Amino acid sequence: MTSIPPITIDHVLAAQKRLAGHAHVTPVDTSRTLDEQVGAEVILKCENFQRGGAFKFRGAFNALSQLTPERRRRGVVTHSSGNHAQAVALVGRLLGIATTVVMPNDAPRSKHDATAGYGAEVIEYDPAEARREDLSAEIEHRRGATLIPPFDHPDIIAGQGTATLELIDQAGALDMLLVPCGGGGLLSGSAIAATARQPKCRVVGIEPALADDAVRSFRTGILQRVENPATLADGTRTESLGSLTFPLIRTYVDDMQTVTEDAIKRAVRFLFSRMKLVVEPSGALGVAALLSGAVNARGRIGVILSGGNIDPTTMAEILCPHR
Repeated sequence: MTSIPPITIDHVLAAQKRLAGHAHVTPVDTSRTLDEQVGAEVILKCENFQRGGAFKFRGAFNALSQLTPERRRRGVVTHSSGNHAQAVALVGRLLGIATTVVMPNDAPRSKHDATAGYGAEVIEYDPAEARREDLSAEIEHRRGATLIPPFDHPDIIAGQGTATLELIDQAGALDMLLVPCGGGGLLSGSAIAATARQPKCRVVGIEPALADDAVRSFRTGILQRVENPATLADGTRTESLGSLTFPLIRTYVDDMQTVTEDAIKRAVRFLFSRMKLVVEPSGALGVAALLSGAVNARGRIGVILSGGNIDPTTMAEILCPHR
């Protein structure tokens, strides 16, 4: 087991200062119907209303805003299936930094188009034939660009943790915090923030059963991997946790649970039909865990709705599966 990376609440607080006036302070929302169905008081942190449509803006801005003038001039490169890509592209446009994004050719078209619309150069690849990390590394070396990875980076992790700082300020005391997990940047940052601000709050990461590498890693203490998982939650299709996020999750997270594809679809439908919220499958994992009983719901529960960038066709299929 590697040592715990030196990422602390002080880094999250510093990120919060950098983000002030740039990131949205996203709202929280509640539902009596949801509370009644799960038997707890649920407070939803609506990162689907964040700039770029997801929490990823927080980490991207925190990382890019600290680049030196020379690094800004050389540009940045990243790899992402969508939300991190959009965030880096948007922040790059805001800060005048050229961005290149390596994106799988099966990424949702809406995320691809949004990334290009923010001004990024999008380089597509076939996940069955190449690794995105290798392609990004080649561009980094050839162009001298700075790599801004989607989750395994101290500034990314600290930036993502600011969503939980806001939630705690808005909601008060929480008994549990449910956080979606892909590569673990949001979960790591959230767990650091929650542990520092509310030590008695249980932090639980939620992952699709079809992409359960983080859950298996958490339970075994050995880094597990999964290749191209066929989950609807495209934001969680990462191969594994990172060298930073893995030990942070093992240290600060209390539990990890999985949810089925049917549970994810049910959560997306509930949020849309009962709360009028557009939330992508990855963003609905916490609600899926509550509605399916994957977690023992009691007390006051905070849930991070991590994003709302869902392809219209996918949403239509979820809302009207038998049409």
